[in-house]
Amino acid sequence: MLTRRHFICSTAALFSTPIASASFASPISDRSKWSRWDAQITPKNYVPETTNIWGLHPRFLPRIVEANPGLKAGDIHVDAVARYLYHIREDGTAMRYGVAIARGNLYEPGTYTIQRKAKWPTWTPTAAMIKRDPGLYERHADGMSGGPTNPLGSRALYLYVGNRDTYLRIHGTPSPRSIGGRASSGCVRMVMAHINGLYEDVSKGSTAYLYPSDGTVSARS
Repeated sequence: MLTRRHFICSTAALFSTPIASASFASPISDRSKWSRWDAQITPKNYVPETTNIWGLHPRFLPRIVEANPGLKAGDIHVDAVARYLYHIREDGTAMRYGVAIARGNLYEPGTYTIQRKAKWPTWTPTAAMIKRDPGLYERHADGMSGGPTNPLGSRALYLYVGNRDTYLRIHGTPSPRSIGGRASSGCVRMVMAHINGLYEDVSKGSTAYLYPSDGTVSARS
């Protein structure tokens, strides 16, 4: 488990100012619709750094930032305080995206391996989710097929510890206005158009570091 001290001493200082310039489910996502769905959730004339039909705070739009030396290319770092996800690149920079994290104590900091990737994934709420809020989740106990209204959105990166599926995901969301807040039942959420770009650059076997959500950095700075 990553400590608060590790977060303050390491993660908060990993990146400088911008450089100028759910579980396996039984239903099957309809592959024939994937291209149409991608077009549906991608704004016309989409430019990642400037397109903002979702009304996000501008700081949550994708941006290239400089990474400190020594970080491994391909790894993902989630700053849960500032609500940023960083994907480290070969040239010493990182792509930074705005995210939403889990509500309350449902957020689980730690070091994970991305063992699976999926486009337009299916979703099944966990038993704990159903028990916690049966009115919301029980109707999907047998799974929900992929699509624009699916809670996992257009893409998902599945987080494991060893060979154990943690049921934590980095995924798209049909609720983009939640970005910057605490909204999920454990996962890290991204705008669907944003994770579509990230997804292509992430390799299975990469490490994802989810840092604690407490600290001295304001999520509104």
